[in-house]
Amino acid sequence: MQRSDFGEDFKWGVSSAAHQIEGAHLTDDKGPSIWDHFSSQKGKIANNHNANQSSDFYNLYPQDLDIMHSMSIPNFRFSISWPRVMPDGVTVNRKGLDFYHRVIDKCLENGIEPWVTLYHWDLPLALHHKGGWENREILGWFSEYVQLCAREFGGKVKHWMVLNEPMVFTGAGYFLGIHAPGHRGLGRFLKAVHHAALAQAKGGRILKQELPQSQVGTTFSCSYLTPFSNSERDAVAVKRADALLNRLFIEPSLGLGYPSKDLLLLERMEKYFYANDEKNLQFDFDFIGIQNYTREVIKHSWFTPMIHAKIIPPNKRGVEATVMNWEVYPESIYEMLKKFSSYRGVKKVIVTENGSAFPDKVENGTVNDPKRLTYLQENLAQVLRAKNEDMSVGGYFVWTFTDNFEWAEGYHPRFGLVHVNFETQERTIKNSGLWYRDFLEGNDLAEKESQSVPAFQDISRSNP
Repeated sequence: MQRSDFGEDFKWGVSSAAHQIEGAHLTDDKGPSIWDHFSSQKGKIANNHNANQSSDFYNLYPQDLDIMHSMSIPNFRFSISWPRVMPDGVTVNRKGLDFYHRVIDKCLENGIEPWVTLYHWDLPLALHHKGGWENREILGWFSEYVQLCAREFGGKVKHWMVLNEPMVFTGAGYFLGIHAPGHRGLGRFLKAVHHAALAQAKGGRILKQELPQSQVGTTFSCSYLTPFSNSERDAVAVKRADALLNRLFIEPSLGLGYPSKDLLLLERMEKYFYANDEKNLQFDFDFIGIQNYTREVIKHSWFTPMIHAKIIPPNKRGVEATVMNWEVYPESIYEMLKKFSSYRGVKKVIVTENGSAFPDKVENGTVNDPKRLTYLQENLAQVLRAKNEDMSVGGYFVWTFTDNFEWAEGYHPRFGLVHVNFETQERTIKNSGLWYRDFLEGNDLAEKESQSVPAFQDISRSNP
């Protein structure tokens, strides 16, 4: 398998998120986000970690982008922090905008194409206090934010993504309460879903109106779902879970409506509809991003309210799993590319996130991570399989570039191609990162002796 096998137009890159890497959580008049507040509450995040400093991308972005350039990575997906550019969600902060100008300019200087995600979960806390995603007024707040970003950065940014994984930030944040803002309840979840789905389409329309030549997409979390047994009950449970986990946001955007026939509880969404909502949910995206890491095995369960389905985790099935307890199942990404490519109206599918968290072995200035390297190779083989079967796959972005703050899991899971010592901020390219570099350069790391690169000592910092 070589880079050239994927074709000249295939997009290669890495992905990140503002809250997970930037740190500087109140620097230069940035406002607090729901994640700043959520992380400040004891017991919400593993080991009571927070992202106040994280990997300090806010200060170290020039060095990080130089490392990225040294690894021949041509595309960088990052998000803009809404509360950094609009601290209260509505008032513009010039210092925040200037930061992203510097990041974009440095990308372009290094020959790296910026891909911007507008919402990667860090809602301004001030807007949360007004109801957040449960308040329909968020459509107006979000529209102003999108318009600001389009007008400010549109001359330099050609690729945009509206939302990151809306099923996750609505489900984990407004139904299960395990992510910010920590709310629970079906009514709260359904309102947040509907408003996010409307914002997804509205954001796309604004970007196209402001920047008609730009490429506009949005991203969806997804997992290949298989039944625990051959029983009819488990098969039906898979259909219900699929409607919730994989179909909830893409189908309204394509004019298919919410998948309520396979998940009846979604019929309750109708009480939140206004006139023309069905039409306003639709937008013709230039591409969609899928974000896949694993498969889920589903079993019927009367004890799970409303959905009557539960996930059987890999540690209960005796299969290999990552630090996140996600099964290593490379075929999942092939199945998801097949599923999303089959939708009529989907022009192109890009893998905007794929990666794995495994323990790293740091020794003598090198970071050995053979399981991550194997994971990347096996998943890429499945992406190539999909492309060779003429599926509309157009790119692959690794999650993630540097180790970072992994939401409710804190700093324990490491997904990065570049290791970060969070005490000193020292960076070291892992062996998986070296492989990705050589793959992108058309070389074969497997034919080389084990090699390493020196740690980037010159950008070391101490925690305050």
